Amino acid sequence: MEIGTKPNRVSWKYKFGSMIITGVLYSAILFAFDYFSNDKLYSTYSLIFQGVFFGIATGLGFPIITEKFGGKFTSKLGGNVTPVLSDTEEIEISGPANLFRGIEATGGKLFLTNKNVIFKSHTMNIQKGQTNIQYDNIKEILLRKTAKLIDNGIRITTKDGKNFDFVVNEREQWMQNLSKRIKTDL
Repeated sequence: MEIGTKPNRVSWKYKFGSMIITGVLYSAILFAFDYFSNDKLYSTYSLIFQGVFFGIATGLGFPIITEKFGGKFTSKLGGNVTPVLSDTEEIEISGPANLFRGIEATGGKLFLTNKNVIFKSHTMNIQKGQTNIQYDNIKEILLRKTAKLIDNGIRITTKDGKNFDFVVNEREQWMQNLSKRIKTDL
């Protein structure tokens, strides 16, 4: 069964906030260039217009492009990701995910098997490889926010104190399926 392939919708509140922040930052950068330059590069009207235009283009344009074309790109990228399994291990659930390894959000696929939680990265990462977490080594599973803003994260804490932070779509489904496996294996 494949879950997490339906991308999260970005709310209008988030889009509007993104428009304002990116527009203001863009205008501030242009103003700084203008201020420290020997020549007057931009008029105040030009700075305001460019900030508004850039804010609208990034705040609305980027989420729309991501919603339209992101799924096609990620399905092609993650389509050939298969984990290395033991002889008696079988994949029961899979879906696209990111695993934070240091500051890099490594893209790949998350698999729930009859024995382990497995994350396998795709080839477009700096840090590649497979991470296996045995169900009987999991201490707790928590919902978390990515960048303290977006409700799309799951943290798996193991009994030896390691934290694995995942970014997934449809995280409630992931939590339900993980919780079933943890309860039956404890």
